[in-house]
Amino acid sequence: MGTSPAEQPNSNPGAEKTPHLGKIIIITMAAALGGLLFGFDTSVINGAVNSIQSDFNLGSAAIGFTVAITLIGCAVGAWFAGQLADVWGRRPVMVLAAALFVASSIGSGYAFAIWDLMSWRIIGGLAIGIASVIAPAYIGEMAPAKLRGALSSLQQLAITLGIFLALLSDAGLARAAGGAGNELWWGMPAWRWMLLVGVIPAVVYGILSLTIPESPHFLIRKGRSKDALAVIKRVTNPANPEQRLKDIEESLENEKRSTYRDLRGPAFGLQPILWIGIGMAAFQQLVGINAIFYYSTTLWQSVGFSQEDSFTTSVITSIINVALTFVAIFFVDKVGRKLLLLVGSAGMFVGLVAAAISFSQATGSGDSLTLAAPWGPIALVGANLFVIFFAATWGPVMWVVLGEVFPNKIRGLALGIATAFNWIFNFIVTLLFPIMSAAVGLGFVYAGFAFFAVLSFWFVKALLPEVSGLELEDKNKLVTRHKPTTA
Repeated sequence: MGTSPAEQPNSNPGAEKTPHLGKIIIITMAAALGGLLFGFDTSVINGAVNSIQSDFNLGSAAIGFTVAITLIGCAVGAWFAGQLADVWGRRPVMVLAAALFVASSIGSGYAFAIWDLMSWRIIGGLAIGIASVIAPAYIGEMAPAKLRGALSSLQQLAITLGIFLALLSDAGLARAAGGAGNELWWGMPAWRWMLLVGVIPAVVYGILSLTIPESPHFLIRKGRSKDALAVIKRVTNPANPEQRLKDIEESLENEKRSTYRDLRGPAFGLQPILWIGIGMAAFQQLVGINAIFYYSTTLWQSVGFSQEDSFTTSVITSIINVALTFVAIFFVDKVGRKLLLLVGSAGMFVGLVAAAISFSQATGSGDSLTLAAPWGPIALVGANLFVIFFAATWGPVMWVVLGEVFPNKIRGLALGIATAFNWIFNFIVTLLFPIMSAAVGLGFVYAGFAFFAVLSFWFVKALLPEVSGLELEDKNKLVTRHKPTTA
């Protein structure tokens, strides 16, 4: 059956790499399906919000908290995902996330009271948080250095596709029923089917998670070097698999499972590299991306766009988000993470400033805001310019960096903590955006986002080490060089 191992070194390297490239792409896509559920489950509630508010007779504060409560579950799930992955393995944690996705979709679809719906949405948040950690961790450990950036970017592509599919699914079900609150099948309104449909991708994710190999890093930690070598040969097949195995073993030598004690360092009690990861996670949210994706339709209506134009604008924005993610996939390994992030910060700043200036020209208040010409089109161009630069840079590249920047010793735990902070800041922005918009106006809010875009540029330029093209085992040396000499 094919050539023997002894014959492989003399074979054509190009012919050898092709099937293995196919394997790693398939494995990566299976793991990244968690990202699709991530995007789908965070966005699918949008089409059901008005019907939920009506059916359960909720006020604006209650419905807002019902939407945002998922993000609390996301933070908790992300916080513990790395620890579970180090104990159970990457694959079992993916299966756990899939099971939680299924339970949340069914429970939410059949919720009989608002507290019941909130409970299931928290469970769904746990699943999203777990998926947001485990996919970049697994992909980062499985992918060869030359392809890791592009393959890790598939996580963000899956997230954007999930958002788009959720909007598409909501629109289709609402159209079929003649409205989200109208009865569709089996005596149930369309909004409940919007939440139930998430079962389908969750089941697919669970099945695929059972078919992919375990991470060699985890297998070596468990003393299963022979199994790890088999995975290395079967998936990436480097020129010298035994040396690759040895490199990983040496990087993990004498290491026990990471604990919070391993995160301690001289920089305010934590290792500097962990603060860098937390900063990356925070800035990705503080630039205001979810002000666009969670409130876009309401936002454009509030400044004078018709309901139909607002919906069309939101769909166009989601398509831009998907399309521009391919820019990161194609360039992240060629130009490097750091340069892409710097370009992204600069581009986001320009778009946010244009939006801020435009919104500062709005007249009226509350739901009767209007933007006189030419400020409406300028605001639209500015907001979409922001999305373009975010989708091509900070959206996917932040996840690439988190999946690879931490040393092996603390990767699982540190990735979980950094991702938890991403969800915490997501929650803060989501909750405060409508409040701050009403209190100080959209112009000042978007100016604040522009300020954080400037800070993100400085943060990356001054603190982020470039890790493109390095194997994960080389990160330990790189991170060491960037640590302060303080004991």
